[in-house]
Amino acid sequence: MSVWHIKEISKETVAALEQRYGLDAITASIFARRGITAGKEVLYFLEDDLRFQQSPFSFTGMEDAVDRINDAIEEKEKILIFGDKDVDGVTATTVLYDYLVSAGADVQYRLPQGTEGYGLSMEAVDDFAAAYGSLIITVDCGISNNAEIAHAAELGMDVIVTDHHEPQEQLPAPAIILDPKCVSLVHRNFFRDISGCAVAYKLVSALRFSKSSWYKQPVTLLDVQAEGGSLCVSALKTRNLFPTSSILTERLDAATPAGASALPDFLRGEIIAVWDKAAVASLLRQSFFASADFELHDVRELISALVPAFAALPLSQVKSMSRLAKYGNHPPTQIGGLYNIFVTYAQMELKKQFPALKGQEEKDLQLVALAAVADIMPLRNENRIFVRDALRSLNERHIRPGLLELMASLDMLGKRILSKDLGWTLTPCLNAPGRLGQSAIAAGLFTETDVRTRERLAEQIRDCNNQRKQLSLDAEGYTALAAKASVEQHKGKLCLVIDERINKGITGSVAAKIAERYDLPALVVTFVDDVATGSMRSARGVNVSDFLNRMEGIFLSHGGHIGAGGFSFKRERLAEFEEAVNRLAETLELKEAKADSYDIDANIPPNYLTPALLKIADMMEPFGEENPPLLFQTKGVPVSRASTMGKGERLHLKLELDCGKYKWPAVFWGAGDRLHRDFEVGDRLDLLYHVERNYFNGAEIPQVMIVDMRKSQ
Repeated sequence: MSVWHIKEISKETVAALEQRYGLDAITASIFARRGITAGKEVLYFLEDDLRFQQSPFSFTGMEDAVDRINDAIEEKEKILIFGDKDVDGVTATTVLYDYLVSAGADVQYRLPQGTEGYGLSMEAVDDFAAAYGSLIITVDCGISNNAEIAHAAELGMDVIVTDHHEPQEQLPAPAIILDPKCVSLVHRNFFRDISGCAVAYKLVSALRFSKSSWYKQPVTLLDVQAEGGSLCVSALKTRNLFPTSSILTERLDAATPAGASALPDFLRGEIIAVWDKAAVASLLRQSFFASADFELHDVRELISALVPAFAALPLSQVKSMSRLAKYGNHPPTQIGGLYNIFVTYAQMELKKQFPALKGQEEKDLQLVALAAVADIMPLRNENRIFVRDALRSLNERHIRPGLLELMASLDMLGKRILSKDLGWTLTPCLNAPGRLGQSAIAAGLFTETDVRTRERLAEQIRDCNNQRKQLSLDAEGYTALAAKASVEQHKGKLCLVIDERINKGITGSVAAKIAERYDLPALVVTFVDDVATGSMRSARGVNVSDFLNRMEGIFLSHGGHIGAGGFSFKRERLAEFEEAVNRLAETLELKEAKADSYDIDANIPPNYLTPALLKIADMMEPFGEENPPLLFQTKGVPVSRASTMGKGERLHLKLELDCGKYKWPAVFWGAGDRLHRDFEVGDRLDLLYHVERNYFNGAEIPQVMIVDMRKSQ
C-alpha cells in the first residue's frame, strides 16, 4: 500500500505567514510544508513584476561585454553568435540575434548541424576568421571550449562566453565570461540556476540599458537622519543601478573631527542622490559637512515628476510602502528604501524614454520561459518571474512570431496555457529538429520575417517531432534487454547502454527513460563513424557533471548540469570508457530509492473542495522542477457517479464527487479496473488529487485529477 505523508507544521509558522503576507490559512500551510517561509522565497510566489529580476550587472564582466559589442556594432565588425541545437541554445541564439539585428549589427549565427558535436568548434572558428570576422559570442556553450577560444585569439578574434554550464578548473582565455556557475565572476547573492537563454537575455538587457543616461553612471545614495543630538548618516555606492559597495554608516555630531570619518572620501567626486535635498542639506550643516562642497540630487523631485503622489512623502513612509520591504529584501536602514525607490525611478524613466522596451522584453521572455522549462531549471527565484510573465503574455495573445505559428500548428490557440503545456507540448517539438541534426529549422522559425515561411517551418518541426517520437520508441524497444542486463552487471548502481542503432540525437531522451524506469543514473552511447557520442541522466542524487568530470581525460568534449550531461570520445577508447564507468559505479552513493509515497500539501475537508482551490493553484504556478503541482488530500468524499472510459486494455476512471454545494468531475488515469473491485457508486473515498481546468468546446470546467485513492474507513 502506498504511503500518504502530510508534514507536521507549527500553528505559529502558519499564523506568521498569514499575518505578514496576507495569506489564507490553506495557502499559508502549503508554504510552511514546502519550506517557503523566508521573505526572499515568498516574494517569487506572490510577485510578478520584472522589477524583481536580478540585475545583469551582477556579472563582473557585463560592462566589458556590453562595451565590446557596442564597439563592434559601431565599427561595423562581423559578429558570430554560436549556440547549441537544443531549445536553450536556439532560444538564446534568437534573443541575442534579434537584438543585434535591431541595433544594426553585421551579425550571423551558427548552430551545430548534422553530426556536429556540442560547443564551439575549430571549424566554426576557422570559417569565421576566413570571412574576416572579429567577434564571437557563444550562447549556452563555450565555458569548456578552452582550445577553440585560444585558437580564435591567435587568429585575432575576441570571444564573449555566455553560458550556464559548470566550468572546468581552467576557464577559457582570453575571453569575457558571463556564466552564473563561475562563482568568482558573479555577485555572491546571485541565483545561479538560470538557463543559457536567461544569461543571453541579461546581456541583451544590459545592452538596452547602455542606451540610457544611467549607464556607467556612479551614483552614491545618501541618507541623513537626526537622532538625539547627533546625525546617523548612511551611504551606498551604485553603478548601473547596482550596489558596488557595502553600506557605510556613521554617527556624527558637530564635535566629530573630519579626519575621524570615512564619509568625505566615500562621497568625494560622486553624484550624490538624496530624498528631500533641502532637509538633508540642512542636517549636514550641523556637522563638519557644513564646509564641504557636495552637489546633492533630489530623488524625490525626480520621481515626483513621474508619480506626483510621492512629492510630499517623507522617506520613512516611502520605505514602508516598498513591496521589497514587505519581504525583508533590503537593509533595515532607510538607505535600503532609498535604493529601491531610486532603481524604480530609473527603470520607469527608461521605459518612458524607450516605449518599445516592454514589447521587446515580452517577446524575449517567452523564449526564456521555454528554455527554463526545457532545461529543467528549478522554478524558484527569478525563473518564476520569467515563466509567469511569459504565461501572462501568451494567454493575453501577445505571442511572438514563430511561436504563434507553432502553437497554431499544434492546436494550442484558444485555450489557457500553463507551464505543463510548455514542457509537454512546445519544448519537445522545438527540441526535435536539433536532435535530428536540423537545428536551423527551429532557429529559422524564430528569426524568419516571412509569415508563410514560418508556417512551413512550424509544420516541419511538427514532422520532426513525430519522427523523434518513433525513433525513441524503437530505441527503447531494442535496448530494453541490454538496459536490464547492465543494471544487474552494475549491481543496481547505474545503467550503461551502448548501441550503434540509436540515433545520435535521442541518446538524451533514451537515457532519461531508462533513468526513470530503473530509478538509476543512466548513460546511453551510440557512434557516428569513429566517434562515440552519449548522454547521461541523473537519478537518486547523482551529480552528472561531477561524474563526467572524473573521466574527462577520455573525452573529446563533455559538459552538463547536475542532472544531465553529454560527452563524446574516440571509438578506440570505448574499452577505457567502459572500465572507467564500471570503476565509478562502485563508488556511487545513491540516495534512497523512490518509494510509492506521496507528500501532501494540504488536507481539504469535502465542503472546502471548491473552485477556490484553483486560485491557490494558479498562485503556485508555474509548476515544474522543485515546485511540483499541489497535492491535496480529502477524506470521506461520496461518489455519486462512476464509469470507465478509453479503449483497449488500459481503461480510465471517470467519477462525479459529491462535495455538497459543488459536484466535481474527476479522472483517475489507468484505474478503470478499480470500479466494482475497490468501490461502488455511493461509497465514500479518501483521495489524493490535483485540481485543474478541463477545456472542452471552448468551456473551462474545474476538475479533479486523482493520483491515489482508498475506500474510506
